[in-house]
Amino acid sequence: FLKYFFPRFQVQQKHLVSTLQHKAPQGLLEDQDQTVVLLPRSLSPSQRFLPIPCSSLEEEYRRRAADESKLFREEYNSLPCVLSCCGAFEASREENRDKNRYPNILPNDHSRVRLSPVDGIPCSDYINASYIHGYKESNKFIAAQGPIPETVCDFWRMVWEQRSATIVMLTNLRERNEEKCCQYWPNQGSCRYGRVCVTLQQASVLVDYTIRKLSLQSQGGDGCRETRMVTQMHFTGWPDFGVPFSPISTLRFLKRVRNSNPPRSGPITVHCSAGVGRTGTFIVIDAMLDMMQEEQRVDVFGFVSRIRQQRPLLVQTEMQYEFIYKAVLEHHLYGDTELDILSLKSLHSMNTHLRIEEEFRKLTEVRIMKENMRTGNLSANLRKNRVLQIIPYDFNRVILSIKRGQEFTDYINASFIDGYRQRDYFIATQAPLSHTVEDFWRMVWERKSHSIIMLTELQERGQEKCVQYWADEGSVCYGEFSVELTGEVECDSFSLRDLLLTHSAESRLVRHFQFHWPEMGPPLDGRGMIDMISAVQRHQEQIGHTSAIVHCSAGAGRTGVFIAVCILVERLQAEGRLDIFQTTKSLRLQRPHMVQTLVLAFEGSLKHLSWKILTINSGKTYRTGN
Repeated sequence: FLKYFFPRFQVQQKHLVSTLQHKAPQGLLEDQDQTVVLLPRSLSPSQRFLPIPCSSLEEEYRRRAADESKLFREEYNSLPCVLSCCGAFEASREENRDKNRYPNILPNDHSRVRLSPVDGIPCSDYINASYIHGYKESNKFIAAQGPIPETVCDFWRMVWEQRSATIVMLTNLRERNEEKCCQYWPNQGSCRYGRVCVTLQQASVLVDYTIRKLSLQSQGGDGCRETRMVTQMHFTGWPDFGVPFSPISTLRFLKRVRNSNPPRSGPITVHCSAGVGRTGTFIVIDAMLDMMQEEQRVDVFGFVSRIRQQRPLLVQTEMQYEFIYKAVLEHHLYGDTELDILSLKSLHSMNTHLRIEEEFRKLTEVRIMKENMRTGNLSANLRKNRVLQIIPYDFNRVILSIKRGQEFTDYINASFIDGYRQRDYFIATQAPLSHTVEDFWRMVWERKSHSIIMLTELQERGQEKCVQYWADEGSVCYGEFSVELTGEVECDSFSLRDLLLTHSAESRLVRHFQFHWPEMGPPLDGRGMIDMISAVQRHQEQIGHTSAIVHCSAGAGRTGVFIAVCILVERLQAEGRLDIFQTTKSLRLQRPHMVQTLVLAFEGSLKHLSWKILTINSGKTYRTGN
C-alpha cells in the first residue's frame, strides 16, 4: 500500500495506474499518465454518513481503514456524483472550449467566477474557476484549473479583480513528463500578462513547498497605476501517484497559508491541474479543522457533498478522501506543537518539561513498518547491519551500484533523510563495520558527498562503536578506494579532517567532522553542537548541497538528534519558529528509532541558538507562520 506514496519508489510503479481508475468519479483523472474518460457511476440515492465527534475520530478512522479501506471506499462511493456537464452552459460554449484544460471538468454557471467583459471580445467573462465556501465563510476560496497558455492573462485578471492576496498551487508544472500547469509567473524580474504586470520580489524554497512574493501592477480606467502584493504558496511535495504518505507537511503548509493571507482580502485562489482533486482535498481539510475547533466534530461526507454543488468532482479519488481523514486525525491527536523563539526561554520550566515528555511518549505511536525492511532483512544482508532492529526502509534506502557478477552488493544500511529546504539532504547511516568500509566509501563516492559527520568515538565504555575508516597519516586503501588524510584541526568540541578520496585516478576532497559526544547522555553545552552545525552548513554551501552523510554507531539515536537539530536550527533562523515533536516524528517515518532518548537532548543547542539569534536580531519581529 505504501508504494503509492513515496516519490523514489513511484517511478517504478506506473503500471499500477490502471488499478486506480475505478476509484475516481466521472471526469478526467488529473493524476494519471493519460487523460482517461471514466464512465458515470450509478446515480442511486446516496447513503448518509453522520458527523463524527472528535472523541470517536481515531476509532472511526481505524474502522474505516480496516480491510484495505473498505468502509472508506463505501463512504466515498456514496457521495453525490454531480456531473460537470449539468448546468455548465457557459463553459460548454464553442468560444470557451479551448479555455478548459479538460473537456469534462467544467464550472457550473451558478458558481463560476465571472471576469469583467472585455469590449469586442465575446465570452471574455469566462474562466474555468468556481467560488467555494469554507466552513462558515462564503466564497472563501476560488477553485481553479491550472492555467494553460490561452488563459494565463485571464488568470491574473481574475486574481486582480477578485482582490485575491494568496494563490495556493498544488501541482508541479510537469509530472510524469506531462504538463500539468503552465508557468504563470516570472523566474526573475517582471513579466506582463495582459494588463497585469507581475514582478517576482522574493522566493523561498523549502523541502515541500516554495513561497513566492509577487507584486502586481495594473493600470485602472483613470490611468492610475495600482500595486498589490500577492503570495504564491506552491506545494511541491505532492507525489505523482496518490497522496502524501504523511499529512505532517500538508498541515504545516496549510497553517502557513492561513497565516500569510491578510485580513479583508479576497478569496484564496487554489488550483492544481484540473482544479478538483488536490484542490478539493486542501479546501476540505481547511474546513474540517475549523469545524473541529468550533463544534468538536467533523463532517467530511456532508461538506464534500455540499461543495460538489459548487464545483463538480471536488475530491477526485478515494485516496484523497481518506487522506482528508488522516490529516484531520493527525491534527486532533497531536494538535499544534510549534514553539516560537521566545518560548525556548521556558524550556527549563516544569510545564514545558512535562509537555515535551508527553509529546515524546506519543512518538512511540509511530509504527515501525517492518514489512518495508525486506532488503535489509535478506539473509545475504543481515551481517551488514550493526543493529538488527535498525534497518533502512526499502522506499528510501540508499541503493549502491551492483558489482558485476556479485548479487546483493547494492545494499548498505543507510537512509535518505529530508532536510529543511532540500529533499535527501542527509544520509543517515550506521558506523562502518570492518567488512562494510568499502561499501561506505562507495556510497560517499556514488552520492558525490563531500561532508561526513561522525557522532561517536571509535570505542566507548570498552566497546567498539565504529571501525576507523580513514588513515591517521598518509593513505590507506579500501577495495577500489584510496583515502588520504591531508589535514586535521582540533576545535573545542569537534575535530575536522580533510580526506582525499581517490577512485580510478579521480580524486575528491571530503571533509570529516567528528563531534566528541559524551559517553553518557546528551551534550550539556549546546554551543559545540551549534558551532559544528554552522561549520557543516558553510562547507555544504561551498560544495553545492550534495547529501551530507551522518552516522553514530547504529545510525539512529545521536544521528537523529543531530539531523533534527540541523532542521530545527535552520527553521528557527528562517522563521523564528520550530516544532520538535513533528520534526522528530517525520524523522522516524523515514528511519526507525531516530532520536532514542528524550527530546530534551535538543535543549542545550536550541537555547544557545535562540539566545544567539535574539542577540543578533534584537528588535526584529517574526510574524507567526511566515
